Amino acid sequence: MPRVKGGTVTRKRRKKIMKLAKGYRGAKHLQFKAASTQLFVSSKYAFRDRKRRKSNFRRLWIARINAAARQNDISYSKLMHGLKLAGVDINRKMLADIAYNDSKTFAQLADTAKKALK
Repeated sequence: MPRVKGGTVTRKRRKKIMKLAKGYRGAKHLQFKAASTQLFVSSKYAFRDRKRRKSNFRRLWIARINAAARQNDISYSKLMHGLKLAGVDINRKMLADIAYNDSKTFAQLADTAKKALK
């Protein structure tokens, strides 16, 4: 009885992996075993970093808001607390965009927060 070879199914599976590994350096784009190992690790990184991207953006927004707030003589935490007390419901993404692009509007928001804190 002849042995069963992988044939078309195995070739298709390996070609799929090798196509995904295009652009990798060294053996990782040439050898199936190295490529499949690297793709496994790469997919773990991709999954982790999709989650991490959200916190990175939040850190960027907070840094921008803090910088703009200190130019208006108020700290980040006091600004956020003052806006909450004043009933201004604006998320950090929008607040950072205002701080970056429209300093006059941000100054008005900072004044609103200062008044609410008193």
